[in-house]
Amino acid sequence: MKKLLAITATAAIIAMAGAAIAADSNTLTVSASVTGTCKFSSGTSTLAFGALDPSASTNPTQSTTTDFWCTKGVTTDSFNAQNGLHFAAGKRQMLAQGTSGDVIPYSLTLTKDALSNGGPTVTRTLTIKGDILNADYVSKTADTYQDTVTIDITP
Repeated sequence: MKKLLAITATAAIIAMAGAAIAADSNTLTVSASVTGTCKFSSGTSTLAFGALDPSASTNPTQSTTTDFWCTKGVTTDSFNAQNGLHFAAGKRQMLAQGTSGDVIPYSLTLTKDALSNGGPTVTRTLTIKGDILNADYVSKTADTYQDTVTIDITP
């Protein structure tokens, strides 16, 4: 019995000493960052000039809009319209869908609204304006003309 009491007492002393020796603390730092990003609300837009009348003497102009958002606090959002599928001689061009090979040059202007960025719940508007010079389509083949341009947005 003495032996059992000695073992129990020794075990209790070791347990108390071990607990005192094992005590320690740790300071945990928790962090995150919010990425500055900009996204279009839709992946596609359409700019349609409609029917171009060669007997008219006007320069057709059309515009459309697309929505986007940027992370709150982003102040440098910028847009870039790439050259399109039929770019040549320094101009964006719509290509005739038939066999003529005719092209109609056009220009694009991108203008964003004056609102501040506020994240995904604050939708903003980008206006896309297109212009065609009358002289660039009056002698073209009657056909449907198309091009595809990618517009990039960066924060």
